[in-house]
Amino acid sequence: MRIVLVGPPGAGKGTQAHLLAKTLSIPHISTGDLFRANIGQGTPLGVEAKSYMDAGRLVPDEVTIGMAKDRMLQEDAAGGFLLDGFPRNLGQAKALDEFLAEQGIELDGVLDLEVPEDEVVRRIAGRRLCRNDGGHVFHVDYNAPKTEGVCDECGGELYQRSDDTEEAVRTRLEVYHTETEPIIDYYRQQGLIATIPALGKVDEVTQRAIEALKQDS
Repeated sequence: MRIVLVGPPGAGKGTQAHLLAKTLSIPHISTGDLFRANIGQGTPLGVEAKSYMDAGRLVPDEVTIGMAKDRMLQEDAAGGFLLDGFPRNLGQAKALDEFLAEQGIELDGVLDLEVPEDEVVRRIAGRRLCRNDGGHVFHVDYNAPKTEGVCDECGGELYQRSDDTEEAVRTRLEVYHTETEPIIDYYRQQGLIATIPALGKVDEVTQRAIEALKQDS
């Protein structure tokens, strides 16, 4: 299957993408992984992307699109893939359609993870990370440490990332509404959108997504 996963920050896209890709036996292709791989390997696209990032500038769509195309042409993606974080705007969505048409293939569905905005803010703004090990993550509501501000694992100080504050999250949501949300209507017009309520247990959300894909297939 060839699937696109969309949703606001804090919707759980990364978690669901990993689980869905594993369940469907297709590669999970995320924008973050594409950038890390290309920059780490020193590919021409990676070098170009790094030059923009080092200058504090946005990486142009054509660079991101080029990375995504290269990844989708790899052997393990021949039977399908799950795109997470790409396409991020209408230009990228149209470029993806053109690429798929050139390859003689089509998307099977676009899963839209739906989470109320207040819940998005609560999920992200409540996160706390350990300064000793960023892998130790807590949440003031859902996974509170035994002692406020102290990591249960190593006793390190817990802190809130600057881009996890409520103000920063609401800014990120504004960007999502402006840049990414239009692709939902774009794909809806193609009959590809399946809206998945993303509240509840992780496995419940995954099951909803699987059922939606079965209905569309």
